[in-house]
Amino acid sequence: RRRGRPGRRERVPCGMISAGKGHLSHQFGVVFTRRQGSFADLEASGQRRRTRRERFLEQMEAIVPWREWVAPVESHYPDGRRGRRPVGCERMLRMYLLQVWFHLSDEACEDAVMDSRATRRFVGIDMMSEQVPDATTLPEFRHLLEGEGLGEGMLAELVSILDERGIIMRGGSIVDATFVESPSSTKNRERSRDPEAHQAKKGNNWHFGYKAHAGVDAGTGLVHTVEVTAANVSDVAVAPSLLRPDDEFCYADAGYTGIGKRPEVRGDPTLSGVEWRVARRRSRVPGRDHPEVSWERGIESSLSRVRSKVEHPFHVIKDLFGLRRTRYRGLEKNRNQLCVAFALADLALLAQAGRTLAPTCA
Repeated sequence: RRRGRPGRRERVPCGMISAGKGHLSHQFGVVFTRRQGSFADLEASGQRRRTRRERFLEQMEAIVPWREWVAPVESHYPDGRRGRRPVGCERMLRMYLLQVWFHLSDEACEDAVMDSRATRRFVGIDMMSEQVPDATTLPEFRHLLEGEGLGEGMLAELVSILDERGIIMRGGSIVDATFVESPSSTKNRERSRDPEAHQAKKGNNWHFGYKAHAGVDAGTGLVHTVEVTAANVSDVAVAPSLLRPDDEFCYADAGYTGIGKRPEVRGDPTLSGVEWRVARRRSRVPGRDHPEVSWERGIESSLSRVRSKVEHPFHVIKDLFGLRRTRYRGLEKNRNQLCVAFALADLALLAQAGRTLAPTCA
């Protein structure tokens, strides 16, 4: 029969949903496919302005090396042959990254995915056919990362990608450390503070918690090495482990004075050849009342401009991610979180600069 003859129903393409003339697709020109979005997506499609969270997650979706980060986790992830079928590995990794970016607890992360359309789209959950992974699955996934050292592996894998694609530079580093406070109260179930955290004094202020030591590339300002210790560990004692084997010079602030004279540095053939460009203490720099040696202030100012790059990752994890205080107790748990946070800080700095992980040269 000819097409359109009365009494004959027209064929509908395989990927389409048939609709009558009174359907929304005819009224508004909308084509509905089998993989259609939810009603929340349809309602938000007319928004004129995207939220900052939505723009941020879109940037992270495009720049995170998903294949390189998911593969090592999958090798340790439950295969589901016994017991309840586990949630997908990549989905759990996405929820964990949300937890680090926005400094959320397990319950708050579950609520954020349920409440926010942008986070649901990032995790890949359709509320019409799926349920959000509950708050009890996140600790299990986090403990898997902590037990296998996968947080440090994610940072190392990212640095390897940056090096392979010519984004990070070689030859020099900047070292520095920052305090990450821990709750000092004993009003808890154990009636005690974190046993692995300690206190240290800086200036006239006391800090209780941990210290994050970072080695940053002097050219790009991207973090390549992270060490986490208790707050009472000296910066000078950790600095040698923050350098790369091919570093020829290292910038540091006045807190690292005398590092070149330490026995572990002088006795190592690699570290002894590094040029330590340590800032002079403020009391040793001539003031403005000595114009005849103003060139010394100019040298210190030039060194400070290079050394300031190490503050950018600290700003990202503390001010943007909100990781000023620890959420977990124990050195290994906080080391895992801080390694992932610094890796995400590198990606955030690249995205802010309009960079991608594509190779810079053919």
